[in-house]
Amino acid sequence: MALSETPRSPWYAPFRELPPATWLSLALLGFASGLPLFLTGSTLKAWMTKENLDLGTIGIFSVVTLPYSLKVFWAPFLDRFAMKGLGRRRSWMLLMQIGMALALTGLALHPPHLSLTTVAALAVAVALTSATFDIAVDAWRAEALPHKLLGFGTSVHITTYRIAMLVSGGGALILAQRVGWKHTYLVMAGLTVLGMAGTLLAANTDAVARSPRTLREAILEPLKDLLKRPGIAELAAFAVLYKLGDWLAEAMTMPFLLRGMGFTLAQVGTVQKTTAMAAIIVGGLLGGAIITRVSLKKALFAFGLLQAASILGFWAISRLGPNLGLLVAANALENLAYGMGGSAFAALLMASCNRTYTGTQYALFSSLMALPRTVFAGATGFLAQRLGWSSYFLVCVLAAIPGLLLLLRYEKWGLREEGETTS
Repeated sequence: MALSETPRSPWYAPFRELPPATWLSLALLGFASGLPLFLTGSTLKAWMTKENLDLGTIGIFSVVTLPYSLKVFWAPFLDRFAMKGLGRRRSWMLLMQIGMALALTGLALHPPHLSLTTVAALAVAVALTSATFDIAVDAWRAEALPHKLLGFGTSVHITTYRIAMLVSGGGALILAQRVGWKHTYLVMAGLTVLGMAGTLLAANTDAVARSPRTLREAILEPLKDLLKRPGIAELAAFAVLYKLGDWLAEAMTMPFLLRGMGFTLAQVGTVQKTTAMAAIIVGGLLGGAIITRVSLKKALFAFGLLQAASILGFWAISRLGPNLGLLVAANALENLAYGMGGSAFAALLMASCNRTYTGTQYALFSSLMALPRTVFAGATGFLAQRLGWSSYFLVCVLAAIPGLLLLLRYEKWGLREEGETTS
């Protein structure tokens, strides 16, 4: 598949090429995708940490996000079937948003220390509906955006996605310290309404790409199309490894800051709400702008190095102690790197999809991308206990290297740039 570069122009030029409603919908849907992740991840782990659950249990809880890695198995159903009224993509989006709101409300009513099994089941329900929602949103984005705007449009999606993560991360921590965890999760459930507004504003893309005629076609044809690609095994490995270091570090960042370093919920939340919010907006938009000016390979390599370097900020905190200024710097660098790296990575995966099978193929790539966050992250609590925080974060930095080395094989993956196209 091809990824075309747009001519050099002002960074804001792409905003002129689509109706404002499309950009607003894109932003709101990005927010909706990002909101649930921390609510079953670091924010839930912060709640569990404050209720004095042991690190091993907290680490194992990472497996509740397994649906993000398994969603490829039901993605063909979303490509093949639709509910009447809103169209193929939007109908699934709205249904899953309703499910997310209900599951988050359930989490609000069940403290982890009293009903850990129920909390695990509800967290899986949030992850399941959220992962299914992501299948529909990613497919809609690929169908709604012109090919030359995939990179920039993805950067807008990533920016609001990360803003939602800060709201459900740092914002939730501040709120929890003031009003308690129950009311915090109820507020987060209420915020799903913003995503529903994005769904209703989204254009119906049914006319852009036809649905498969049979379920067999929906399952087999996307796989056949991928398997005949040159370098597909290396591309799949890259999807797994590019953000491995990030995921491993993120899995234990909240217990590290709260229990390991003794920062308060308010301190961590305030830093994420202010400095991190600015960094992610700058990172997302800057990453999208850079992608329009340099090759995607160069962007992925530079942003990948920045992602690895950002982990060293938390290593420095582990060595120097709980310094608030250092926390601000580390958090800002981490979010800047996430915004830039996430934009380039998602643009690569989106450009690697055949538009006819976007739902299933992008679900496969993003499932591979999420694999380290679920399978490998389950052991992070035990690893941190065994190695200590400083050594643990150095291991996370080293885990980022294999993905960067795979970029040396980029030209073998069948992707073309510099305005070239493929049929």
